[in-house]
Amino acid sequence: MYDPRQNQLDWLGQLLFPGGGGGGFPGQQQFGPPGPPPGQGGGGQPPFGPPSGQGGYGPPGPPPSSPPYGQGQQAGYGQPSLFAVDPGAFRRCLYRYTWVRLNNGRAFWYYPTFIGRTSVAGYRWRRSQQRWVYFGIDTDRISSFSCQ
Repeated sequence: MYDPRQNQLDWLGQLLFPGGGGGGFPGQQQFGPPGPPPGQGGGGQPPFGPPSGQGGYGPPGPPPSSPPYGQGQQAGYGQPSLFAVDPGAFRRCLYRYTWVRLNNGRAFWYYPTFIGRTSVAGYRWRRSQQRWVYFGIDTDRISSFSCQ
């Protein structure tokens, strides 16, 4: 079954890299996101935006009031590393509150809802706005994470 959330970045790729195929007549620009080939889903791309019209995907409420105890001090998956984080390691954190620390030192609560080959997408908590914002990031920018 085709899931439209999986193919939402294809139109962006065609916009940035024209001539890579697509429908329409020769010489005409195609507007709007193209559909997938018949019988095929998307290519594992992270969704362009949050899922619409479907409940149960977003966080159930605000994140915990403080980061996990000792985050970044322990050995294992939460330890800062010189290597990129494997997106597959996020699988156990899908739909769970996750404390993420980036390579630049910033840290925030995250609620991952999608895992791609090299990226993860979900909701990032904006403390100043007291709300979740849909956010995707390449996992090579993440130094550590810990889910609850």
